[in-house]
Amino acid sequence: MSTVAPVAPSVATFGADPAPRVPRTIAFAQWIDSKPADVRRGLRRVLVLAALMPLIVLLAVQAPLLPRGTILLGYGMLVLTATISMMYLGFARYEDPSVHPMRRSAKADTEDIPALPAQPTVSLLVAVRDELDGIEQCVRTMVGSDYPHLEVIVIDDASTDGTPDVLRRLAAELDVTVIFKEVNAGKKHALTDGVRNASGDILAFTDSDCILAPDALSRCVRALVNNPELGAVSGHARALNADDTVLTRAQDTWYDGQFRVAKAAEATFGSVSCVSGPLAVFRRDAIVNYLPAWANDTFLGREFRFATDRQLTGYVLGQVWKGRGLKRRYADDPLVADHDYTERPWRVGYVRSAHVWTTVPARFRPFLKQQVRWKKSFIRNLCFTGSFMWRRGPGAAALFYGHVLFVAVAPIMAVRHLVWAPAHGLYFLTVLYLCGVLTKGFAWALSFKLSNPGNPHWRYRLLMAALGSLLLSWLLPYSLATIRKGTWARGAQ
Repeated sequence: MSTVAPVAPSVATFGADPAPRVPRTIAFAQWIDSKPADVRRGLRRVLVLAALMPLIVLLAVQAPLLPRGTILLGYGMLVLTATISMMYLGFARYEDPSVHPMRRSAKADTEDIPALPAQPTVSLLVAVRDELDGIEQCVRTMVGSDYPHLEVIVIDDASTDGTPDVLRRLAAELDVTVIFKEVNAGKKHALTDGVRNASGDILAFTDSDCILAPDALSRCVRALVNNPELGAVSGHARALNADDTVLTRAQDTWYDGQFRVAKAAEATFGSVSCVSGPLAVFRRDAIVNYLPAWANDTFLGREFRFATDRQLTGYVLGQVWKGRGLKRRYADDPLVADHDYTERPWRVGYVRSAHVWTTVPARFRPFLKQQVRWKKSFIRNLCFTGSFMWRRGPGAAALFYGHVLFVAVAPIMAVRHLVWAPAHGLYFLTVLYLCGVLTKGFAWALSFKLSNPGNPHWRYRLLMAALGSLLLSWLLPYSLATIRKGTWARGAQ
């Protein structure tokens, strides 16, 4: 079940593994990975099913109680079923597309998609605003990529601190293009303006608080070259500042699960719903025509300023059904008019071996603000991607709409079992609910521990589970009520 997961890097040694001895779990995973495809897949399925057996038994024990059970029991069984399904898909069926070719059956309806050159040119872009302390480290890791055919473009979105001075110094020293915008327009407009100056066959984006492993971009490019049906891929993000506070440790474990399990599960159907900002890599012909729509996106009659990675991914996933209309709306924009690319049934994947580290909020108030931004982006994207995801097949639809259901129901369940039940003396329901939260959290914590041998942060995954169910779920109604309020937000997804 486990794969190599490096610890957060230092400035001088990012991407390096400080442990000279390979842990036995990783060595075993590498041994499985070296086997022929049928053997490799069979071994993984058997091992993952064995590891998930306690959860499967728990589900089987609860099933006979469902006809006469409470709403809580039904909800708990759905959550448990979803957790088992995602972990099975993420560990047993997912394969890194930069290492193994995608399964033949996945290519049946995409054989007419043109292949990329063996070594395509890549434009790697980042938008920045007031990031004096971290932007130099970010840019140096971008330039330090081991991919040879690379242009690096940095867009300064009217910073008011010393960021422009740092960028001018870096531009004089390194092979990097810097674009200075005089008026702040937001991250989406900044990146779109950067693409207007980009020439790459592949467009890659990162965030200004991130650092990339030297081979991260190369692995994403390899996945796109080897699998022409992929229009976009996401890298694997972890917390750069994981050891700073209890909160950053908890977020690090959450990031690992969201990528290693959730994105991997979606990738088995070629329908990753969010190619996340820390490392988002697109074929030019899959996304460039839709950047004007992204930059000028509106929602409920107003500009939606958050740079939602979900929405950008949605343009790749749904362009067969939505693309022509979006391009007509911006037909005069050079990004559409210069080359009108054919709408195709692209698949969207995830490259587990492409490591990137992002700075996460170390204090609670910025963390809550980030979560509100993400909830708003989730709501906005639901109205777009939710309108067509059912067309992408039953597996992709089940994962997408199942996630939507749990996010929507979570605040209702929290109110029912943490407020209504105690108020009516039904304390046992509250205890059952809390036990369910801990059970799910322990399953994710064990997943982290097995995937990251020697990393002591696994216990903080329980804290993140508690935060998610007891606090973060309440943010959805607030986010919906304040969704028309927006600001420039580098970390919004």
